[in-house]
Amino acid sequence: MRYMSATDAKQKFAALLDAAQREPVTIRKQKRDVAVLISADDYERLCSHNAQMFQRFCDQIAKRAAKRGMTGKKLTALLANEDA
Repeated sequence: MRYMSATDAKQKFAALLDAAQREPVTIRKQKRDVAVLISADDYERLCSHNAQMFQRFCDQIAKRAAKRGMTGKKLTALLANEDA
């Protein structure tokens, strides 16, 4: 990963964009990491991966709930704060 100061990022924005196409660039301000710039392709990959992982998690929870007798009707009642 490459690092760049906020001042350099501001002054060399085109170079920052080019660098982010090759690898993530961490931007530092007063010796603290404040942002990371990544390519649009990397961002799409991260979003897709996170969505897939969340869907797998939801599927696992749904299976466990179904094994324990949860139904759509019971869930609706729970969410409406009623007795099932």
